[in-house]
Amino acid sequence: MTDQIIQEGRTMAIVAYFTFVGLIIAIVLNIDKKNPFTSFHIRQMLGLVIMLLVSNITEEYLSSWLGTIFWAITFVSWLFGLVYAIKSEMKPIPVIGEKFQEWFRNIN
Repeated sequence: MTDQIIQEGRTMAIVAYFTFVGLIIAIVLNIDKKNPFTSFHIRQMLGLVIMLLVSNITEEYLSSWLGTIFWAITFVSWLFGLVYAIKSEMKPIPVIGEKFQEWFRNIN
């Protein structure tokens, strides 16, 4: 991937990491451009949103401690993704990031 493509998609990739609203904004603005760098980070953030929902459901219905642990893992993963979007790198979140890319591959 060229530096120009990364630089064109960098801002939207960073925006994707700012709450669910930022994710929606990035998806909508990337529909026409289909920047692969932005798409990569959109898929990562979509997976993180799902992880957050799982942690909240776990905390509410199963175990407060387990939900908090899941939330902390999600938060650290979110920081990891955000830092690499800022650094203009396409590095997946450890352990599950590759699965996010596979599961959400239809998001271009």
